[in-house]
Amino acid sequence: MISAAGPRIRHEYTSLAELLAQHAARTPDKVAIIHPDRSGRAPRGQVAYTSIRYAELASRVTTCAAGLEAHGIRRGTRTALLVPPGGDLLTLVFAMMHIGAVPVVVDPGMGLNRMLDCIHRVGVAAFIGVPSAHVLRRLRPRAFTSVRSSITVGRRDGTGLRELIDLGSTLQPLPPAPARPDELAVIAYTTGSTGPAKPVEFTAGMLHGMAHGVEQSHFTDEVGTTLVTMPLMGTFDLAAGRTVVVPKMNMARVGATDPVPLTDAIRRFSVNAMFASPALLDTLAAHLAESGTEVPSLNLVISGGAPVRPELMSVLRAVLPDEACVFSTYGATEGLPIALLESREALAGPAAGPAAGMGVCVGRPASGTSVSVIEVSDGPVSALRSDLLVGKGAIGEIVVSGPAVSPRYFQSPQADAEHKIQDGERRWHRTGDVGWVDNEGRIWFGGRTSHRVRTARGDLHTVLCEGVFNAHPLVKRTALVGIGPHGEQRPVVCVEPVPGTDRQQWRRIEAELRNLGARHPMTQAIADFLPHPGFPVDIRHNAKIRRELLADWAEDRLTGNRHPAASELALRAVPVAGWAYVVAWPLLDWNHPVLTGLWWLDVFLSVVVHAVQIPAALRAERARATGRKPSVTAALTMLFGATWWRTARRGRKVASL
Repeated sequence: MISAAGPRIRHEYTSLAELLAQHAARTPDKVAIIHPDRSGRAPRGQVAYTSIRYAELASRVTTCAAGLEAHGIRRGTRTALLVPPGGDLLTLVFAMMHIGAVPVVVDPGMGLNRMLDCIHRVGVAAFIGVPSAHVLRRLRPRAFTSVRSSITVGRRDGTGLRELIDLGSTLQPLPPAPARPDELAVIAYTTGSTGPAKPVEFTAGMLHGMAHGVEQSHFTDEVGTTLVTMPLMGTFDLAAGRTVVVPKMNMARVGATDPVPLTDAIRRFSVNAMFASPALLDTLAAHLAESGTEVPSLNLVISGGAPVRPELMSVLRAVLPDEACVFSTYGATEGLPIALLESREALAGPAAGPAAGMGVCVGRPASGTSVSVIEVSDGPVSALRSDLLVGKGAIGEIVVSGPAVSPRYFQSPQADAEHKIQDGERRWHRTGDVGWVDNEGRIWFGGRTSHRVRTARGDLHTVLCEGVFNAHPLVKRTALVGIGPHGEQRPVVCVEPVPGTDRQQWRRIEAELRNLGARHPMTQAIADFLPHPGFPVDIRHNAKIRRELLADWAEDRLTGNRHPAASELALRAVPVAGWAYVVAWPLLDWNHPVLTGLWWLDVFLSVVVHAVQIPAALRAERARATGRKPSVTAALTMLFGATWWRTARRGRKVASL
């Protein structure tokens, strides 16, 4: 077991709402939040911003809390919160903490149906959302059957939150509710990118532990202004008394972020630090490098959601000030931060680790966090016995404990049994990640336990193997998947070449990849390599590869199971007959009015309706990771309509004609 020593002075537990109130009392005129102003005007190409000072924010929080109480939202009330990031959201979160209500946070990046299912499973009693969210509540009422109180915020005229604050201002102000460290404070769902989404309990003590861990691991007194691309980090920043800048961006789809407004916000408000996913940092770093724009104030960059590639760290170091620190943070919804690694150390010895089959170094444990490695298993582990622990340097599952780690899932005893381990008074969380610890106490990530390929010769771990092949200069990234039953799986490496690589180069690349694999014992048995034009990834971070989709794709490619079933062929015969009638009718002497009417109806169905279905087909094909060109998808949809992709059975997601 390895642990990070806590700070020399350990701060006593204080709720985040109380910390905010303390900062407002000490520095009332300091700017707390800077966020886009939808009603403001700005020069062309720029974003209009507005600001809130700490005294004003604290007053809003107090009066908003009283307004929530008047709506029946009180201590322990589970409340769905569908509000875009910004001043309104941060005000509402602190107001709910102020009275002890429990926000239910669901990542919209998981998809609409899964998001609504998560809200339904928790049984929320209150709902706070923007107008479009309330429209959704009326269209899909099943997810909100337990809701007894609803509030609309985020109207364009700003009246939603103002009405709540005005209501609260007429009532007796409430002091911050003293919360016990073990009291439920937030329910946040995992994204479900590697399994079913699970409701994670954030206790008040865990929130304090997370804020304290982030503070001790990354921040110094010189950091006064931060750029927030993840709302939770904005909450921690305000509890620490910093100025929070919320840029104009869609935080549910960070991979599509325009780097220009981000750069403008960093320069305009002299931002010192930012937290972002590798996908967003990749876009921002490329923009800064190509444009030559300097960001002299930005001295701290923290990345999370996926390991940061050494190449990205190198680019960031080149575009940031020399004294800047770039951290890769390892964590999960159930615990953050777990470990961290600064770029200077990452670019030294650990940078060569992936190509050597060592995995990705994610650094040393964060302040106050303990990390152990146990034997990999699929079943529950009731106690942390000494015989389960593996030695230093051995591969196993990473388990963590500490004040920043969630003790349980909400009303999910099965999930608790599968992911929690009791160790006397201490409870450990099983991360579901494979890894090992080196002689310097650094943790190396080797992939997900659920993604390991279970062959007759033993288990192959994704990240450990992929690093060997990712070293090829014409490979953007690879993904190891398994085909067949566990214990007899056939390992296959899907390869995404660098942009511009043509098909004629593939045979040479494939041979060179096979030679790379032959140099390492764990990759010697891998014989199948398949080129893929673009891996499917999670929506939230745009970094986690959806391997289950690639496994279906690879199995179809290798087994040749490309022929649709008879029932599918029968359905597809209908639109083919329709096209035949469209083409044949003008060539024949058919003047009957009924036949003429049928022909016009057929034209409408075959041309207009099929064309309207093309966007949905393109989205479905991207989700299924078929690798089919968009032009081919569009042509098939025009010919067959929805029948060719909606009727595809599981395991045949790439069936083509």
